[in-house]
Amino acid sequence: MLNTIIFDLDGTLLSMDMENFMNIYFKEMGMAFHDMIEPKRLVDNVWKATNVMVSNIEHRTNEEVFMDKFQTLIDGDLETYLQRFDEFYDKGFLKTKAAVASVPTIIEAVKNLKSKGYDVIVATNPLFPRKAILHRLAWAGFKEEDFSYITCYENNHYCKPQIQFYEEVLLQNGKTAEQCMMVGNDVEEDLIAGKLGMQTYLITNQIIRRTEEPICCTHQGTYDDFLSFVQELKEI
Repeated sequence: MLNTIIFDLDGTLLSMDMENFMNIYFKEMGMAFHDMIEPKRLVDNVWKATNVMVSNIEHRTNEEVFMDKFQTLIDGDLETYLQRFDEFYDKGFLKTKAAVASVPTIIEAVKNLKSKGYDVIVATNPLFPRKAILHRLAWAGFKEEDFSYITCYENNHYCKPQIQFYEEVLLQNGKTAEQCMMVGNDVEEDLIAGKLGMQTYLITNQIIRRTEEPICCTHQGTYDDFLSFVQELKEI
């Protein structure tokens, strides 16, 4: 029986102008590290390490995979970089708030789900530290305690669209695929959860679709459609 709703973050729980977000993100990161590394080289290194992290299917935390690769690309002490990254996510990263907005409809949907007894999980692609994810959830209008589980790169071992990412989410929450529905806006990264037997709901307001392959999902619709869907769900 369906008792758990799993949400993507960017473009789902949170409205985001991705191009603007990335521009601000890397501009502020470059400024934060300006005395240590040339900004363009820093961005190139971050992308290279991120690509290794996304493709990884070994049981190693995303943070370990990212930093192991990043360390091979830089001159200097990794610990100094780690400290600067930590400071960046408390300061410069906050400027990315200008590229995001809360979605009142999705806030109402989450409240409705919780009032009906559903377990609510955040399964954002764990490319960022937990503090960066919590910042974005706050900007979306949520508190950490609104969710029973939140993915992040310190604790998770795989990334979307690897199917192992969803297997780990199920395992760490003691859920079966049949108990869960994945809600997201990315055709390739979110709907792949359906291969495990999860129901899927594609949010179409900020849909991301990289190919012309047919869309295969259980449900799809706008934020308003999703709220109506949630309001029709039975209480647990």
